[in-house]
Amino acid sequence: MNKLKFILSGGGTGGHIYPAVAIANELKLRFPDAEFLFVGAKDKMEMQKVPQAGYQIKGLWIAGLQRKLTFQNAMFPFKLISSLWTSRQIIKSFKPDVVIGTGGFASGPLLQMANSFNIPTVIQEQNSYPGITNKLLSKKANAICVAYENLERFFPKDKIVFTGNPVRQDLLDVDSKRAEGTAYFKLDANKKTLLILGGSLGARRVNQLIAKELDFLLVSGVQVFWQCGKLYFDEYQHFNEKENVQVVAFIDRMDLIYAAADFVISRAGASSVSELCLVGKPTLFIPSPNVAEDHQTKNAKAIVDKKGAILLKESELDEQFETVFSDLISNDDLQLILSQNIKKLAKPNATKDIVEEIIKLLQ
Repeated sequence: MNKLKFILSGGGTGGHIYPAVAIANELKLRFPDAEFLFVGAKDKMEMQKVPQAGYQIKGLWIAGLQRKLTFQNAMFPFKLISSLWTSRQIIKSFKPDVVIGTGGFASGPLLQMANSFNIPTVIQEQNSYPGITNKLLSKKANAICVAYENLERFFPKDKIVFTGNPVRQDLLDVDSKRAEGTAYFKLDANKKTLLILGGSLGARRVNQLIAKELDFLLVSGVQVFWQCGKLYFDEYQHFNEKENVQVVAFIDRMDLIYAAADFVISRAGASSVSELCLVGKPTLFIPSPNVAEDHQTKNAKAIVDKKGAILLKESELDEQFETVFSDLISNDDLQLILSQNIKKLAKPNATKDIVEEIIKLLQ
């Protein structure tokens, strides 16, 4: 058999990059001598993150359409033509066996070109509400691996495979790491720990909420581990002087902080939601309203509808946060129900299942 070749494309945010890297790593386990190439958007974070993961990447000159009339939008047709042309060159020279798209702007032109060369394509859709790129690509794709049910209204039903999202494999057994996590982050083993997750860049409204409510949280008896994001660290790091509060820009050992946490307040990006299902801690979602198609609210609602989490919209925080949080930390039954139900939604074998779909296309 000839040496297999795979192109993967996904980026713009960690939520698109991480699944692509996870799929590549799993493919590499199955086919150690295969060749891999990533394609991303020139000025986005994948240009750093993918080489750090040990893979070669090429950049396209592409960006998404803004919602209002801007110079960027006027440039869009030129960027699209340039990206289609570059994608064509990449595919002709690399000759991939399968092309895998995990979302983000660069995957559009690349998969479009792969389709025109009749190369099999796989889409991995992380969200409960797909973006426009994946909706357009789905018509020609061979398989669409999804993380939520009921996506038939967006994608051709016969191509949908319900796999879940790739998640870090070190999260599979966090229950056994609690003591290690408490020690690693120098937490008080006699106090309950509230973990606040704002995503890699941070979440302004979540940070404003925690800053305002910090004394209320401490009085309610928890210690606070607050990941505020690198954009906001300078603004909030002075809270580190308070007892029982730790503020960090990012977290290097997610498995250990999840292990140590008793409660989580989080945004509802697709990868965070999938991780929290696996970890199974009582969670309050505060979705970002500033994302395409309000997909974070839809991601969170898919969990809340199965009684696996609590959801507060940003507009409800001022009036409802203290009541909802007090109820959560004082109600053991509620904590147990949320934990059990969110765990039922976990898909720990997602990466392997996605790779199985890719292997079917090779045959």
